[in-house]
Amino acid sequence: MLASGRGSNLAHIHGEIVAGRLASVELALVISNNSGSGAMEYAHVHGIPSQHVSLVKFGADAELYEHALLSTLRENQIEIIVLAGYMKRLPDAIIEAFENNILNVHPALLPRFGGSSMYGRNVHEAVLSAGCKVSGATVHLVTSEFDAGAILMQKCCAVREDDTPESLSQRVRKLEFELYPVAIDLVARGKVIVEGKRARILK
Repeated sequence: MLASGRGSNLAHIHGEIVAGRLASVELALVISNNSGSGAMEYAHVHGIPSQHVSLVKFGADAELYEHALLSTLRENQIEIIVLAGYMKRLPDAIIEAFENNILNVHPALLPRFGGSSMYGRNVHEAVLSAGCKVSGATVHLVTSEFDAGAILMQKCCAVREDDTPESLSQRVRKLEFELYPVAIDLVARGKVIVEGKRARILK
């Protein structure tokens, strides 16, 4: 799992695994570009292997960073990459090596409100500014283009007249927690067929 911030999605997914509700996967490794992140602290406290891998750590040498990240994933026999608030673009070599096996959750209903600047509070501010009556969460596969991979699952919630970015974020986060473990399980069990930019879920 790759994370940059507090690690709330990391903690939730780990909890689902520990409780036996997500038995199809093992949380084998946490990687963060931020050595002081809450995600790294969570991994340390719970005995989950973790590593700090960042472009800065390698003196902004993109080639060294890409090699280190790919080597770390391969050495730990990672099969599926789950992004949990990971704020950096993955190198193309990673995306190619793990094609259709990298998942991300986005706090809006893609394809609207996606892109390189659409993360965190920015997304919810954009939804409210657009006057949307509905928002939600989207789990999608990761490609080289921000938020443009095949959509696996979506779930909606109403946007209230008195919503703030914070209040809307809280409701959308609940939807993320509901969707993400289910989507991870589907990919882990080989229940997702990708056809171009579309994903088909097998029964």
